[in-house]
This record gives sequence, C-alpha cells and structure tokens, in this order.
Amino acid sequence: MVVGDARALSAANPEVSVRAVGTPAEACAVFADALPVLDIPLTSPVIAGQPDSAHAGQILRCIETAVDLALSGAVSGIVTAPIAKAPLYAAGFRFPGHTEFLADLTAAVPQASTRGPVMMLAAGDLRATLVTIHMALRDAPAALTREAIVQAGQVTAEALRRDFGLERPRLAVAALNPHAGEGGALGREEIEIIGPAVADLRNLGIAVSGPAPSDTLFHAEARTRFDAVLCMYHDQALIPVKMLDFWGGVNVTLGLPIVRTSPDHGTGFDIAGRGIARADSLIAAIRLAEQIAARRAA
Repeated sequence: MVVGDARALSAANPEVSVRAVGTPAEACAVFADALPVLDIPLTSPVIAGQPDSAHAGQILRCIETAVDLALSGAVSGIVTAPIAKAPLYAAGFRFPGHTEFLADLTAAVPQASTRGPVMMLAAGDLRATLVTIHMALRDAPAALTREAIVQAGQVTAEALRRDFGLERPRLAVAALNPHAGEGGALGREEIEIIGPAVADLRNLGIAVSGPAPSDTLFHAEARTRFDAVLCMYHDQALIPVKMLDFWGGVNVTLGLPIVRTSPDHGTGFDIAGRGIARADSLIAAIRLAEQIAARRAA
C-alpha cells in the first residue's frame, strides 16, 4: 500500500483506481481492484514539479507512519519515494537525508546485528556501501575514521549474510586517494586510517581486501572478486552504480531493525506530471525489499 495523500494520487493518476484504507489488512483485501492508500491528507494542493515547504509536516508524517508500521510488524518493510530535501530544510528538518532520519526513528529499538545506518547502492552485480554519505566532498576526508570504516564494514558483512543470503561475504575497500595514495606521496589516509581499518575487519573474521584504487574496482572482472565494495564518499559509489544501471539501481539502508529500500534517483521535478517518468528503479526497490523481508522472515 501507499502511505500518502489519496486525493493527490488520484488526481495525478486518473486512469488508476485509488482507494483509501485504514490498515494493511484492508489494503491486501482491495489491492486486486485498486491502489490502496493509507490516507494522510496534505494541507494545501499539490502543483506538479513545484516543491512546497508547506507539505513538510505531512511528508515527514508519512515516513514516520511507515516506520511505525514496520516496527510493529504490520508490514514487512518500507520502500521510500525520493524526497526533496530543500523544502524540508526550510521547514526545520534537521537531518541530512532520509537515511539519517530513518536511523533516528529506529534508534531505540534493540537489534542483534551491528547498528547502522549504512547506505548501500545495488545495481546488477555491484553492491557499493558508503562510509561518509551526504556531505560536501571537501569535508569527507576529515570525516573518515578507522572506527567509521570498521563499523560500515561490519554492518555490510552482516547484512550480506542476513539480507542477501551470502554465507561468507567478501568485501573490497576502496582507497580515498588516486593510486591508493602512491605510498603516501598522494595522501596518507590509506596508510594511517583505511589500511588499519582493513586489518581490523580482517581480525574480526571478515574476508576483506584493499584499500584498492577506485579506478580498478568496478570493471566486470574486478566485480567477480567481491560481494560489496566499501566506498569512502558519496560519488565514489554512486557514479559506478549509475553507470552500470542508471534506471534500475536501488538504495538499501543496512543496519536497521526494519527493511528499507528506495529508488536510487531523486525527485525529478523537471518531468513531474508529464507522464514520462520511468518506474524501473521503484519496481526494483519493491522487489528487493520483498526478497530481503523474506530472508529475514526465514
């Protein structure tokens, strides 16, 4: 089911039957005939392609409602649509993005695995996870710590076992600097931070290699040597993922007590309301959420 404004969805998709529901059970009953929507009405009309901070409260309530349903076990997982961050920031939203907000909403829930959040992008046979996420590139090197890399590596390895069914996952770790620092001539992060973190992960029993220059990690033959690559900053992961499958990539949040996936693209305001948006990534996100939920249930 969709958590959102039933009237806005119906107006945007007049050829689709939309029906407001009150519970997930009711959604299952009507799904064969209509798109079930747990209705959270917006306070003002929607204009396609024009974000409005007046909607921020309802947007956040939709996310909070979906998380509550997942935490209660009423639903098996959530698939979040892209959010426009600037209107939320204008309304006082204090998180860098979806991932950090979801982590806060689930922080009080105990879990057996290492706590995230860790952002993973998946496309084809490539899974890439991030140590630093939504920050300026100039700030990423200072945010890299041995502890953060080990944490992200642990979360990734545990998720590959639990959520992707890999009994002994293999991790590759990307270097930060060109040529992996060229022995310190192009930067010392590999020597002082990343390399020691790789050693720590290996001591924890995780099959890990690196740090390796990122320009050698993403071609087809290299991808056969690992199950996920741990990247140091945002675009180091997202560029190869989107080059591999621009339309079908999926964002997965690892290390949460709930299942969460999302399309790997943004809001696309330039094409909103024109009927030309592609649903590939959303469909892939729904399928992956179902697969992960099934593995956790088993």
